[in-house]
Amino acid sequence: MNLLVIDSQGGGIGRQVVTAVKQRFPAVLVTAVGTNSAATSAMMKAGADHAATGENAVIVGCRKADVIIGPIGIVIADAMYGEITPKMAVAVGQSSAKRLLIPVNHCDNIIVGVTNLSLGRLVEQAMEQIGALLAEPC
Repeated sequence: MNLLVIDSQGGGIGRQVVTAVKQRFPAVLVTAVGTNSAATSAMMKAGADHAATGENAVIVGCRKADVIIGPIGIVIADAMYGEITPKMAVAVGQSSAKRLLIPVNHCDNIIVGVTNLSLGRLVEQAMEQIGALLAEPC
């Protein structure tokens, strides 16, 4: 499985996701793409197998990924204080990969009806979904 983790700003969500994936599923190939170098660096330090930065890296990564994971803002143009470009949002949305979107309520995007869970619990739920995807027959 080729897992693409996308994050922005300081890369805190991506860092937690990469750490959790590498601890629970060490054989999964993790590619981390940050919208800026700080986010990329945080995910690389967390143990990502490959890393890149910027719009084109998101677009290319989305073509190659089996699963894409990140905060829900990765599918909303101009989200995350403008770090998600329209081309990035389209690439994530049009990818044939499964998308695991972490429902964080900030940056003017509110997900109605979602229980306000801690980031740690949200990451754990994402790991449960990855486990289910790995168990699916091809």
